[in-house]
Amino acid sequence: MSLRPDRPDALPGGPLFPPAALGVIGSGQLGRMFIQSAQRMGYRAGVLSATEDAPAAQVAHWTVIGPPDHLPALRAFADRAEAVTVEFENVSAPALRWLARRRRVRPGWRTLWTCQNRLREKRFLARHQIPHAPWRPVRCDIELDTAIRGLGLPLILKTAASGYDGKGQVLVTDAASAAGAWATLGRSPCVAEGWVDFAAEVSVVVARGGDGHAVCYPVALNRHERHILDATLMPAPVGAIVAQEARGLALTAAQALGTVGVLTVEFFLSADGRLLVNEIAPRPHNSGHLTIEAAVVSQFEQQVRALCGLPLGPTDLVMPAAMVNLLGDLWPLAGGEPHWDAALELDPGVLLHLYGKRTPAAGRKMGHLTVLDPDPETALHRALAARHALVAGQRGR
Repeated sequence: MSLRPDRPDALPGGPLFPPAALGVIGSGQLGRMFIQSAQRMGYRAGVLSATEDAPAAQVAHWTVIGPPDHLPALRAFADRAEAVTVEFENVSAPALRWLARRRRVRPGWRTLWTCQNRLREKRFLARHQIPHAPWRPVRCDIELDTAIRGLGLPLILKTAASGYDGKGQVLVTDAASAAGAWATLGRSPCVAEGWVDFAAEVSVVVARGGDGHAVCYPVALNRHERHILDATLMPAPVGAIVAQEARGLALTAAQALGTVGVLTVEFFLSADGRLLVNEIAPRPHNSGHLTIEAAVVSQFEQQVRALCGLPLGPTDLVMPAAMVNLLGDLWPLAGGEPHWDAALELDPGVLLHLYGKRTPAAGRKMGHLTVLDPDPETALHRALAARHALVAGQRGR
């Protein structure tokens, strides 16, 4: 599915061709997979990283060490990179604005500035009449009381900034505990969201070029455990009407933001079939990892193409697929290193991705498994069985 605006924006300068030097700010697994896609296309790719042994730095052609808002590090980074992208949204908007005066930066700082703060993101959704959960700002005791009266209980308090994978949010079930719940978040500016009785969580990954042309992948169905993505299957079994609406809303959000690059819109799907935007991630997304093998062009190659001003690729699936995350919790369950051989022997069609992280920890994303299958539910069953074999070892065979 694609959409062309009536008045596309022009991308400054012409396309960047290999072996141009591309840079990514952020050195986690998303940066790693971006760099690997760029390298496969013939680009030289580097990273601005806090450490030398981070997942993206391990595979980069070059690395600049330093925080993303440190001017000397930014200067050194700009000296190496001809075009710059990001792997996470919590990048200093002033730093990106400084870089954008010197190098091509995609997505632009305004996109990051909007999406890195839930208050600004909610206002953006409201302004463009994109459906979302009812909410109220919470920046003082009076606003907390107003939110409780206006939204009812239960509600969820989410920090306006820096929340991810369930961090920075707390459930409020009664008025007496609301002040204490906010205190656990440091009484920082928050968004109070009304409770949504949803039947499923879905997401849509969108790629948008500098000419305004945008494409999106099939809808993904996501399953979470402890607020962390556990499994994804694509295409989601939500029916043609819901799928078309979700993709249309995701394209609307990308066009309204004017983003150039990859953007992911996460939705709640209510029991009565309504779609409500939960969050927008201005970057590739965990739910799109399966596109590496399952799609004609992956979300990471789309990110490279959009950054370099190349035509976007098709988003068709080669085959339906499922992905399951591998968290650090697996290591103690396996009594040490998981049994990679057992999983691959159980199902030779399982595709293993590890991110090069040295230290497993509870809730930490260490890798993922992908399975392609004509039936996405079968793909998910196979992926889950393979993950079980990682900890069961011989018992899983």
